[in-house]
Amino acid sequence: MLARQPTTGDRGASTDSSRRSAHDLPRQAPRREGPMSPAAIGLSTPTVEIVAAGNEVLLGDVLDSNSHWLCRTVTALGGTVTRAVLVRDDLAAIAAEVRGALRRAPDLVFTVGGLGPTADDMTLAGVALGLGVPVELHPAAERLVREAYAGFAAAGLVPFAEMNEARLKMAHLPRGAAPVRNPVGGAPGVVLERDTTTFVSLPGVPEELVAIVEQSLGPLFERIFAAAHYEERTLVVDLQDESAIADILGEVEHAHPEVYVKSRAKQMGPAVTLRITLSARGGGRAAVDALLRPPADDLLDKIAAAGYGVRLEAPSV
Repeated sequence: MLARQPTTGDRGASTDSSRRSAHDLPRQAPRREGPMSPAAIGLSTPTVEIVAAGNEVLLGDVLDSNSHWLCRTVTALGGTVTRAVLVRDDLAAIAAEVRGALRRAPDLVFTVGGLGPTADDMTLAGVALGLGVPVELHPAAERLVREAYAGFAAAGLVPFAEMNEARLKMAHLPRGAAPVRNPVGGAPGVVLERDTTTFVSLPGVPEELVAIVEQSLGPLFERIFAAAHYEERTLVVDLQDESAIADILGEVEHAHPEVYVKSRAKQMGPAVTLRITLSARGGGRAAVDALLRPPADDLLDKIAAAGYGVRLEAPSV
């Protein structure tokens, strides 16, 4: 598995016998709605955008689990997903997203869906239009498609092995692109570099997308995410109301803008515990640990001083 899974810290529980209301603390500025951008806090982390194409997704017939999986994978690798959009199977819409990505210049752009043999599979044509290049038959891509269908036919999965126009369509790539082996399906993945941005086009079938990412993109991911690292710490608070410590969270969050602090409570009630997740990314495990330790310590001390039980959750096995 390529993705490095997020880990949690192992600091022991912290308690304090003093009983002071969180509202006795100095008032802070309003809390941020989310983490500051890596650039805003001086961190160098790979940035990623996702463009998922498919009328069936926008109609609500299919759930876009692909974008969710890619977000989790990128995060675990130490990257930052800065944008994810859904568009119709429409040349102009796809091309517009490609042009926008070129202006924003992320390190990596995933397009999802639209690589198949039918007329509504037009993502590669849209990418080519956005980049201003033609679509043309790629010999290596044609070989990959031929080999895939020969294998499918031998296994009795398709009625014939020969190439036809529909299958040949999947071997037409934007000029300058290279095919990537699809270990599961017939349509190759596609990689194309433009300036500082790498475009990776993946099929919309989840099993195919995952297989390409995990089995065929290792060298590319090593290059883009080699120095990146992501990690989490989770605090568990014996508290059923996150509003009681909102000022504490805001104080710590604004004191450590490089760390994303998020409290999660599913419902109110006497037996409910509150989970607070701190996450950060940076250049290596030691650097990220140095970012996470001070705000985790601050939260442990301040929440305990306010009279609530709090502990750092042990890492999952």
